[in-house]
This record gives sequence, structure tokens and C-alpha cells, in this order.
Amino acid sequence: MNSFDTTIEKYLSNIHFGFFTTHAIETVADLYTFKGLLLIPVLWWMWFQSGERTKWRREMVIATVLSGLVALFVGRALTHWLPFRVRPVYSHELNLHFPTSVSKDALLTSWSSFPSDHAMLWMAIATGIFLVWKRIGLLALAYTVLFICLPRAYLGFHYPTDLLVGAAIGIAIAYVMTREAVRARSAAPLLRWTERYPGPSAMLAFVLCLELVTQFDELRKLASSVFKHI
Repeated sequence: MNSFDTTIEKYLSNIHFGFFTTHAIETVADLYTFKGLLLIPVLWWMWFQSGERTKWRREMVIATVLSGLVALFVGRALTHWLPFRVRPVYSHELNLHFPTSVSKDALLTSWSSFPSDHAMLWMAIATGIFLVWKRIGLLALAYTVLFICLPRAYLGFHYPTDLLVGAAIGIAIAYVMTREAVRARSAAPLLRWTERYPGPSAMLAFVLCLELVTQFDELRKLASSVFKHI
């Protein structure tokens, strides 16, 4: 364990708030409402915003959603390919006591903490928002840091470098996916399809956004259950 992570985790583990504050932090870290549900509606707002550059803005929305999907896929792939890293809250070597009642969840104990898929996904979404609306985007970035990343470090779900690397990768993916050359090959064809088939595209967009908010958790649990009994 590097000294950077160790120093910060020791500092965080020594911060003890009252029962209600700690419970609030656990709730923020656990509920989908706080993990991403507040960012996805901003993309819908951008989509239906009237005014100039409507086509460009809608392409950016599609590119942002695609960057979130890519970030989520890359994050999950890296946790499998890179060396396994035990989450701080489950690491006996650190000998730290985090202010959380988290149990030995099978998914968390078997899932490497590096890099953070939460940071990767939602920093990608927040970056896409920022590239369209600077002021709203700054709020989205700040929200992602304060309500998605920091609670996971404080509760011992991730080391600081898990979150920093995840955030950096998410930002990079969103920046690449929203470039004009990339949008022309990915977002533009999808935009033409949505304009041709508004009904089915709206339906699929709703389902896709729901899965992004939940990070495909239910589908992963279903697939895990199926493969377990094969």
C-alpha cells in the first residue's frame, strides 16, 4: 500500500461524526438517487433545451451517454484484468475502523476496488455536461466529487487512488467520445435514428438511462445467478 493512500485512509478513519450524520453518509453512498439519478435528468434537460445548436447539443448528449457506457465497461474490465485490491473496509492489514455498518457483502469482497467504477462512470457523465453547459457542468463535477466519490472513501469502499484514477479515466473517455471526429461516427448516426423513430428511441433511452443509474446491477445479479446454476 502506498503512503498516499495509507495516510488519507488513516485520517478518514479517525473522523467520527454523530450517528445521524454517519447514517446520512451511508445512505448517500448506497442509494441510486444520490449516485446518479440527479445527473441523468440534466442530460434530458439538455436534450429538450430549445435554442441554437440543438443538433450539436443532442449529439453531445448521446456522446455523453456512450462515454458513460464505455467508462462502465472499461472500469469493470480493469477490475478483472488488474491485480486484485481489497477494499479498505475489508483490509485487515490496515487495522482501521471505518464508521460504517457495511457487512461482508459477497459482491464487494470479491470485487477489486481499483479503479472505482462509480468515479469513472459519473465523472464521464459530469464531464459531458460540463462540455455543453459550463456552469451546470461545474456543479455536476462538484456533486460527483462530494456525493459520489468522497463518501466511498470515507466509508472505506475505495482508496483515494481508486477514485482519482477512475475519475481521470472517466474524464478522458468523455473528452474523447465528445470530439467531433468521434461524434460523427457514433453519436450522429444514432441521432438520425432517434429522429426517424422517436417512439422506440425514447423508450430505449429511458431503459438505458435507468440501467446507467443502477449501473446494470440487477442485470449483473441475474447473470451471476444464471451462471452459478449452469
